[in-house]
Amino acid sequence: MALTRDDLRALPKVSLHDHLDGALRPATLLDLADEIGRPVPAETPESLADWFFAAANSGSLPRYLETFAHTVAVLQRPEALARVAREYVLDLAADGVVYGEARWAPELHVAGGMAMAEAVEAVTDGLAAGMRAAAEAGTPVVARQILCGMRHTPPTTAVAELVLRYADAGVAGFDIAGPEDGYPAVAHAAAFDLVRAGGGHCTAHAGEAAGPESIRQALMVCGAERLGHGVRIVADIADLSWSDGSRRRTASGLGELAAYVRDQRIPLEVCPTSNVQTGVCGSIAEHPFGQLAALGFVVTVNCDNRLQSRTTATDELAAVCAAFGFGLADVERFTVDAAAAAFWDPAAKARLIQDVIRPAYAAARTSSAA
Repeated sequence: MALTRDDLRALPKVSLHDHLDGALRPATLLDLADEIGRPVPAETPESLADWFFAAANSGSLPRYLETFAHTVAVLQRPEALARVAREYVLDLAADGVVYGEARWAPELHVAGGMAMAEAVEAVTDGLAAGMRAAAEAGTPVVARQILCGMRHTPPTTAVAELVLRYADAGVAGFDIAGPEDGYPAVAHAAAFDLVRAGGGHCTAHAGEAAGPESIRQALMVCGAERLGHGVRIVADIADLSWSDGSRRRTASGLGELAAYVRDQRIPLEVCPTSNVQTGVCGSIAEHPFGQLAALGFVVTVNCDNRLQSRTTATDELAAVCAAFGFGLADVERFTVDAAAAAFWDPAAKARLIQDVIRPAYAAARTSSAA
């Protein structure tokens, strides 16, 4: 039986790749812009949501990233960051997400004089407030944060130092984000090395706008444990590629890098709708997610930016289920794999899987069989 959106919304979900500055509620963005006197492209929440979605549908990652000028501009004060972080958690909870990692770049929030450490503490406070409110509402969720360095800015270890400094306060790990093509991960190797030496976790945007070499650097040079997007690994798989906008439907012959990613079970933080918007593929049906799942890659389903992609975790799962015929067992696999890949205490992850995720999917199977 096909899973409906209501079925998927009721199931516990895990979100690994979700940008805080891409998850603002349109009404909140309007409020914050009004507080600082910043003009925005539309005057109502509905029209502003339409503007962001349309602007992000350019087929270009750089153009997609330009939309963040508006969201980042209103997040230059601690109270603004705390509010958005709190609402981020509540929106996850409303969508049935039980664990989420919000990623954002502290260096983008210092224009108004706020120190990066102050910004991290504001997000920490907001996430904590959101978790308390969600628990009180009977929809508990764990929310942690990933701090991003930016590929196109001068390399520094400052953000990596914050990752280690606030590791006991809910900072889950380190990432590099921003324009991928032309800004190699290797330039930021020192930051990755620092985090890893301190016992921290690392992911990296790689394989979104650039191909296998970008993925190789993220894994082999920087030591990333997960790949943000990672879908251009298909360039290292024979007969799994695009030609004139069409993807051939056969898959054979994994290259050395693709085999490594699959066999070492490197999690891919896949964001289907965002990938369509930035030109990775022409539609969800043409996305490599289905073939990567069939080949045994660890694929997880994520929103990337809920505002720009006008999406939720439920929507993303519904899209891949409709495109590739996934059922309950597949969604459970994606969810368990995402939970196992979380940058969180291993014992806590095991409890989440065994006490929350597995029982909910078992109950769903029983219900569907009745």
